[in-house]
Amino acid sequence: MNVPRDALDPELLKIVADHQQSILITLRRDGRPQSSNVVHVWEPETESALISVTAPRAKSRNVERDPRVSLHVLGDGFFSGYAVVEGTGTLSPVAAAPDDATVDHLVAWYRAFRGEDHPDWDEYRAAMVREQRRLLRVRPERLYGMTRLPR
Repeated sequence: MNVPRDALDPELLKIVADHQQSILITLRRDGRPQSSNVVHVWEPETESALISVTAPRAKSRNVERDPRVSLHVLGDGFFSGYAVVEGTGTLSPVAAAPDDATVDHLVAWYRAFRGEDHPDWDEYRAAMVREQRRLLRVRPERLYGMTRLPR
């Protein structure tokens, strides 16, 4: 489901775009939540959060089975606010070759996350294949939170 951008609170979207540390919540086979500390990058052109994950781990397996996910993003500190992105997660193909489209997108993800180039792109590209990396995309279907928490 695509939610029109003007239906999403711009102050909450700013928290998601400006902060990269978050907690990804996926659903286990038995329905219980599984949470993981992750780093996300906000991609404004697709209005989605991107997270680098590995194929064999629980996050990927859970999303493959049940794509409902939540991403909890803290602001500058515990009392500075938070935003929760709820959406349907979509997974890219697993990186299969250093020059494939998935690895190219992981290179762009790295640049957006670090704000700089990697010191050895050949090593980075090989690691993405070796680690069976892929990107998880979460586009907001629901966005809620608080821009300032009461003290």
